[in-house]
Amino acid sequence: MFIGAHPDDADIQFGGTAILLRQLGHNIIFVSMTDGSAGHHELSRTALADRRLNETKRAAKFLDITYIVMDLLDGELVADLATRHKLMRLIREQKPDVIISPRPYDYHTDHRATSVLARDCSFLLTVPNVCPETHALDKSPAIFFHQDGFKKPVPFAPDVIVDITPVIDRKMQNLAHHESQVFEWLPFVKPIVEPVPATQADRIEWLKRYWGDPGGVSRFIPKPEVKHIEAFEVCEYGAVVDDEVLSALFPRSMIVR
Repeated sequence: MFIGAHPDDADIQFGGTAILLRQLGHNIIFVSMTDGSAGHHELSRTALADRRLNETKRAAKFLDITYIVMDLLDGELVADLATRHKLMRLIREQKPDVIISPRPYDYHTDHRATSVLARDCSFLLTVPNVCPETHALDKSPAIFFHQDGFKKPVPFAPDVIVDITPVIDRKMQNLAHHESQVFEWLPFVKPIVEPVPATQADRIEWLKRYWGDPGGVSRFIPKPEVKHIEAFEVCEYGAVVDDEVLSALFPRSMIVR
């Protein structure tokens, strides 16, 4: 289960690893804590929320996964008790072995709140008297942070690096389903001066240049054949992750370090 703040966060940060794990038969769940209704320079909240929900439905079908979008407002996510309980109930219903979320150090308030919420749920998932209307989990899931480039107060330090080079085109094909973001809003807000190409093939190559390397391959991997990675750091709040557990969660065939 990837718990992100917005409807394209999982696809950008975890999409390649999700494809590889799905090929091995794992069940994958993408969660967006908000409706994504703030992320556009022309569309209203209502129109954008509807559009982004449809984008996630296309992505879910393409990846053969479950995609859950909560009805909380984009840009207004807070780590309060009601939202924590909402997320806790969802996690208990889905029973993931692994949760991946942002680190708490991030430019976006929704990303930071998502990180706090995921960690605040971690221990309480196993406590029966909290949210007693749902069954407490027998054990805490393993929790990982996805990669980022923020350096203060502590830089990202990967425990798992996955080579997604073999599936990078498929990852980009899926990311293209979030057209309101990758072809409209993000080029506007960054901004990206290079025009968005017209053809599908050119768009895939264009996406690779801007969103093909969230793990920062040059920072971690000196192997020239590894061109695209996704990386994850163990969060100490979840289940204990030793080498044996790590091998069970991420097959060695996927890991380059």
